[in-house]
Amino acid sequence: MTTLRKRTALLLLGASFGLASLLAHAQQTRADLARNLPSSNLSGHDVQATRTSLLGAPGFAHARVVSNPAAPDATPVGEGMCISCHQLEADHFTHTLHALGLHAANKADASVPVCETCHGAGSAHSQSPQTRGLIIGFTKDSGTPIDVQTRTCLSCHEGGPRDHWTGSVHQRNDLSCSDCHNPMANFSSEGLMAKASINDTCAQCHKDIRVQFNRRSHMPLPEGQMSCADCHNPHGSVTSPLLKTNTVNETCYQCHAEKRGPFLFEHAPVRENCLNCHSPHGSNQNTLLVAPIPFLCQQCHTGQRHPNDLHTSQSLATGSNPDERIMGRGCLTCHANIHGSNAPSGPRFHE
Repeated sequence: MTTLRKRTALLLLGASFGLASLLAHAQQTRADLARNLPSSNLSGHDVQATRTSLLGAPGFAHARVVSNPAAPDATPVGEGMCISCHQLEADHFTHTLHALGLHAANKADASVPVCETCHGAGSAHSQSPQTRGLIIGFTKDSGTPIDVQTRTCLSCHEGGPRDHWTGSVHQRNDLSCSDCHNPMANFSSEGLMAKASINDTCAQCHKDIRVQFNRRSHMPLPEGQMSCADCHNPHGSVTSPLLKTNTVNETCYQCHAEKRGPFLFEHAPVRENCLNCHSPHGSNQNTLLVAPIPFLCQQCHTGQRHPNDLHTSQSLATGSNPDERIMGRGCLTCHANIHGSNAPSGPRFHE
């Protein structure tokens, strides 16, 4: 027993020496690295800027009082003056992303404004609160022109998805950022939308499109699996329907990559535009088709090869001249690879 204790003590002693050696080596390594690191630039006049960037929210660190053309001589009054009259608005604003970021930046650098970052200097407004336009407002009846409202938002949010805002259909129709966004309250889980979701916000104006999603075959937007912004960029695009890509087909291929090809045998209408056959938002036909098969196919193929007779509603099972080719899948019974084919029998898109 005594020998075992001695061996155990020797092992523990050796382990202690080994651990101490490892710690000493680690400390020496850190010291060597510290000597070889470049200058941190944390001295002199850069201290305040570094403190702001480290402690404040980086995206708000350079916020300044925005210029209001309607009150060019107004001076800042500070957040406290604003809250003395606008307590309810301040309560709603407290938990928003803008409030958290601006308050964090303001604590790191007192020169960063909070309310006046977006609303402009408040001295003229505080002296004459009933006069419209002395403070930048973001409602239709605020007295602030729409271009001033959007320019104020773009002073921070310019670029990226908003590169094509100027000249877009929304900009030409005098939409303001606040028509879709509400930075003063948390109505939505993301994007500070004016309604509970992106889809509800778009539906304020695009009611006709929203109704299409109630049709029998529709994109999974009502189920919450996608939103309008998955296909469209509401802030502007190079296309008239504000698509996020350059063409309709490129937009569809984001999800339907198997239809992209390239195929050895291609179907010309498919390559041209998916909307030749499909309705993008919703349809009462299968797979979002604009018309039932075979009527859809015969918009182009009437009188060619077979069938050489035009099918109408009279060819349906309840019509005066029922046709067996309409009883099943119609043309797709044989021509299944309608989007394109690499099969040896591909010229006719056979399965």
